[in-house]
Formats: sequence, structure tokens, C-alpha cells
Amino acid sequence: MSGEIRIYIGGVHASPSPTVIKTLLGSCVGVCLHDPIARVGGMNHFMLPHGGGPGEDALRFGVHAMDCLIGAIMKAGGDRRRLVAKVFGGAHVLAIKGPLSAVPRKNLDFVDEFLAAEGIPVLSSDVGGHCARHVHFHTGTGRAFVKRLQGTRARAVVEKQSRAVVPPPYGSVTLFDENERV
Repeated sequence: MSGEIRIYIGGVHASPSPTVIKTLLGSCVGVCLHDPIARVGGMNHFMLPHGGGPGEDALRFGVHAMDCLIGAIMKAGGDRRRLVAKVFGGAHVLAIKGPLSAVPRKNLDFVDEFLAAEGIPVLSSDVGGHCARHVHFHTGTGRAFVKRLQGTRARAVVEKQSRAVVPPPYGSVTLFDENERV
């Protein structure tokens, strides 16, 4: 075993050598992809299905995170035609009402559509519900271990992680002032 890597929101990691990738998921989704012939695998962790432009925050969005994960696995020696998937997360962990309460379902719908369009079969999943999940993915074997976290402790951990990685709103940064003379 080469080691362990922990990823957070916007994280993507693939490895050509046996590695354990860990993450904690609430409403976010983590997709594990594995090429069983090359024994190469990887995982991502994204927050929303679509959005974001180029830059470091782009990987917080599923469409960018999935493309990056597939590219990283291919760079590590995997073949996209042999990829299989395992999907985790998409839970209603935080007490959110209104439009944001649909985020977990939208994340899961996105993953289903993306993987189907790419022809990547889903071998297993543990999604939805109200439990956070701590996932350990073994890149060499493609095995995933999931521990469901329940109650206020799990909610506190997910809320802390969410606050720690969310960037300031774009409106709080002034790029230029049209009245200012240079």
C-alpha cells in the first residue's frame, strides 16, 4: 500500500499504485472509478452538479470533477473503456429548507446521467437518506468501505467541513471601480 490520501470538497485524486483515498460526505457526492485490469483507481468529492468556470473552484462542481477524475485515471494508466464506478453521498444531513434542499437529489441525478452517458457501469452505491458517510476507497482493488455517521455529531462534522472550504461570495470582492482613475 502506497499510503493514504484525504480529499475534501473539490478534491480529486487518482493513483497508479495502491492507495487508500478517504473523504467525508454529506449532501456532496463522491464517485470512485476503477480500472480492474490496470488496477488503477481514483475518487472525487463535489458539492454541486453544474457551475463554476475555470480555476481552482471548478472541481467543486460535478461536471468538472468527473472530467478531471477520468483524465487523472487515464494519466495513471487506466483505460476509460474499462472503468467501473461506485457512488456515495447525496444525503440530507444539514437542516436546509428551500431550493438548496434539492441539492442532494440534483447531485445524484447528475452522476447517474453522466455515468450513463459515458457508458460507465455503477457496481454499487450508498446514497441518499440522512446519514453522512465516511468513505475509504482502495485504488488498487476497487474496494470501498463506508461508515455511516448519524446524529448531531455527524451533522456538526459535515457543517464544520462545509464552512472550512466554502470560498467567499463573488460579490464580496471588488475587481475594479469604474469611477476610480488609474
